[in-house]
Amino acid sequence: MDAAQQHDPAVEAEVTFEVRGEAGLITLNRPKALNALTIGMVRALMPKLVEWAADPAVTRVIVTGAGGKAFCAGGDIRVLYDMGKAGRFEEAMVFWREEYQLNRLIKRYPKPYISMIDGIVMGGGVGLSAHGAYRVAGDRYLFAMPEVGIGFFPDVGATYFLPRLPGFAGDYLALTGARIKAGDALLLGLATQAVPSERFDEVIEKLCAGEDIDRTLRKYMAPAAEAPLDHERALIHAAFSEPSLALILAKLDAFTAAGSRFAAETAAAMRSKSPTSMAIALEQMKRGRSLSFEEAMALEYRIVARIGAGHDFYEGVRAVIVDKDQKPLWQPAAIDDVRDEDIALYFAPRPEDELTFAERV
Repeated sequence: MDAAQQHDPAVEAEVTFEVRGEAGLITLNRPKALNALTIGMVRALMPKLVEWAADPAVTRVIVTGAGGKAFCAGGDIRVLYDMGKAGRFEEAMVFWREEYQLNRLIKRYPKPYISMIDGIVMGGGVGLSAHGAYRVAGDRYLFAMPEVGIGFFPDVGATYFLPRLPGFAGDYLALTGARIKAGDALLLGLATQAVPSERFDEVIEKLCAGEDIDRTLRKYMAPAAEAPLDHERALIHAAFSEPSLALILAKLDAFTAAGSRFAAETAAAMRSKSPTSMAIALEQMKRGRSLSFEEAMALEYRIVARIGAGHDFYEGVRAVIVDKDQKPLWQPAAIDDVRDEDIALYFAPRPEDELTFAERV
């Protein structure tokens, strides 16, 4: 993206900023694209967050998505696919570098960062919300990290936050791309509060007026929503604590034979995903448990560079987003054909281009 594009008013309108009362209010503003994240949005968000961090008049930051259908459905994968196919993957790497630096800024933000999440929150949208102090789920909340279904991997800090979910639930989410609603998000800690969607504007106004954040969110807390995963926690722990994809699937097959519909659906979902992507994701979960946030982000940057030089990402995006035939031809096609030594290469240092971070805000 050249300088002219960076300052194009149309690009800047993809995200809007307002200081309202005590709050810096951010609205992701691509409703027709489900607020999918672009490099223009990343480049608008970074300096504004830095500015507000230093502004004593701004005591908190609130992020919301326009349109009612999505908070943010992820990064604009089609653009990144097109760059790679055109031999311009280094331009796509610029997007991931800056996006990951934004994720880290949110993680280390010195003021309360409140995400009001109604509708879809996936991929890059998770990176804009999961690392903040407050993650408020609306009625239409729908979370997923579905990257293994397009030959990619759970990034934007998933290496850090998914392994820290209870009972290997993060491994389950990473390897299946499963979608969960507000009740399960609260159960797992992905959401910190739930508020009825119809009360979002009222809550935002109270927060902008400077009212106490915790007290306000408690006041508007929605009734407890159903959490289907609560009934499957023992099964998830038993299966996804296994150390390999083959053993995880064997355990799921055993539960299926014993009559578990959930296990059958979970195993079927995994068998449709990229074997390489799932192997990367499982290794991420293992390593991520002991990494700092910054170490996790640097590791993801190494992985994405190798993904861009491979096959499955382009094949997955082709099958799901471009041609929409839903018939990706993965290489290798079978889990048993994925070699540990090949997966290890995705995690190896890249001295020529490692992700680094500026000092904290």
